[in-house]
Amino acid sequence: MRFFLALFLAGLFGLAQAQDIARAELPREAHDTLRLIAQGGPFPHQRDGVVFQNREKLLPRAPHGFYREYTVSTPGVRHRGARRIVCGSAPPPTCYYTADHYQSFRKIVP
Repeated sequence: MRFFLALFLAGLFGLAQAQDIARAELPREAHDTLRLIAQGGPFPHQRDGVVFQNREKLLPRAPHGFYREYTVSTPGVRHRGARRIVCGSAPPPTCYYTADHYQSFRKIVP
């Protein structure tokens, strides 16, 4: 229900406000992913770096191709899991963390 309310509000206002998360609060695996993003790879998953389309409209509106998504490994999971980092391409890039496969996002801040 919360997910659908977020989708409704995002559509109504054009975006949903992402709650911030400090880098220090991110799981260790997210730090590994951020390091790989900063150095341009190589990435462990084939789909890392693909265009994130923002279909949920939970991130600020941007042209197609602006956002890219990257996997944050989940210990004990053999597949990609639900955790991702999505970054915008404008310098400096703004990145968002989701632990629930795009149902919510938190803007990563220093």
